[in-house]
Amino acid sequence: MGPRAAERWGARPGFGSDRFHSERAAPRWHSHTGRWRRHPAQRRSGNGGCGTEGRGAYNIHVNGVLHCRVRYSQLLGLHEQLRKEYGTNVVPAFPPKKIFTLTPAEVEQRREQLEKYMQAVRQDPTLGASETFNSFLRKAQQETQQIPTEEVVLEVLLSNGQMVKVTILTSDQTEDVLEAVASKLDLPDDLVGYFSLFLVRETKDGAFSFVRKLQEFELPYVSVTSLHNPEFRIILRKSYWDSSYDDDVMEHRVGLNLLYAQTVSDIEHGWILVNKEQHRQLKSLQEKVSKKEFIRLAQTLKYYGYLKFDPCVTDFPEKGCHVVVSAGNNELNFQVRLPNEQIKEGSFKVTRMRCWRVTSSVPMSNGPSGSSPGKSEVKLELAFEYLMSKDRLQWVTITSPQAIMLSICLQSMVDELMVKKSGGSIRKMFRRRANGALRRSDSQQAVKSPPLLDSPDASREPMAKLSSKLTSVSLRGISHSSSANDVGANDFHGNYAFEGIGDEDL
Repeated sequence: MGPRAAERWGARPGFGSDRFHSERAAPRWHSHTGRWRRHPAQRRSGNGGCGTEGRGAYNIHVNGVLHCRVRYSQLLGLHEQLRKEYGTNVVPAFPPKKIFTLTPAEVEQRREQLEKYMQAVRQDPTLGASETFNSFLRKAQQETQQIPTEEVVLEVLLSNGQMVKVTILTSDQTEDVLEAVASKLDLPDDLVGYFSLFLVRETKDGAFSFVRKLQEFELPYVSVTSLHNPEFRIILRKSYWDSSYDDDVMEHRVGLNLLYAQTVSDIEHGWILVNKEQHRQLKSLQEKVSKKEFIRLAQTLKYYGYLKFDPCVTDFPEKGCHVVVSAGNNELNFQVRLPNEQIKEGSFKVTRMRCWRVTSSVPMSNGPSGSSPGKSEVKLELAFEYLMSKDRLQWVTITSPQAIMLSICLQSMVDELMVKKSGGSIRKMFRRRANGALRRSDSQQAVKSPPLLDSPDASREPMAKLSSKLTSVSLRGISHSSSANDVGANDFHGNYAFEGIGDEDL
């Protein structure tokens, strides 16, 4: 496999190519969601291990927060199960056991070997998506956080602030919880796939800062409660980008109500730009309860369907620029404030991104491993290689705590483009789990209609007037950096949609 093929293969969305980290080593990098560190040796009764193999543990961090802690013996058990199910020809080689105590050099070598093993498993389309692999991570997450399996009530927010309470088990995975919320709202099975659950952080003004889309390898209840911060919530939101799919969602009253509530919320928070006349028309449609017409008008507005991110920093068009990034319409939109206070706007099309990567550095804690989760200063960066002109590729970097969410957005845009290119559709019957129904209330809850739109906020920056385009400038060569936090070629997220670009698109 050549270098280009290796980059296109990339890392699977939602988890990425994972790193193990020795507690004695300098912090390396973080790709997409996983950071691995070796935890100091600890003895546990009944762990099934022998010698030093059962005592070496590794921390897996998701977005800078401890996800789970696993021992070598557990990873060996996972390997044996995968090999039993898929055969030795499919499952990569696993680092062998050692009879004697490992030296520091051997400990580091073991970490690197386990890291490569987990990368290979996750990036394999069969193994990485397998229930065996994902259930292993879910179980490890629950055990690490020491949350017993029991029935609980989980609060899930809708875009209009309405709270939906569902009765679930603490061990229910993301798909289970999404199904419970859909059932509570009476959302048809064939529309569930159009929505996803997101982990968000509520801001002081009542808006939401998106942390990540909840993935198949995590337990939503455990993920949100282990943060020990009431600002973190779970929200239901549409998960597609192409507004033509709105037609499918609006066929059913619940889908229509959810989409309507989200559209109103996006307008109120300034994610969708509205002038005075458009605002008057929208409010008139609200008063008439013309929800479909309201959405149709909103579809014509700038930034409809975009996800807006918190202000952050970019090196484009020059280093140290403050930027507001929005993701939507198969692009990342930049609204950049230059050092001279001039504001420029430009867009980077996903079809012109050859690849991208997420990196991070996490300072080592002097306290007990896993203590004070979420308090360490994690520096996250998203870098993408962009086709500026026919023969010129350049790297653009965004430094943001939401870098992982940005990467997830890019991956989902590419996935959606590829489905459309192949003539497929994202409409699919939601697959109910065959191992029994969820425990939940038989009562159903209606989606409340949001209040009428407030008057336009005169203090909001007139972003619609930012028509000057970004100019191409020389960028620093990230791929040639000698920084300890730099990454290798196999850490890229390759873009399957990139090769479809023709000269007419440039």
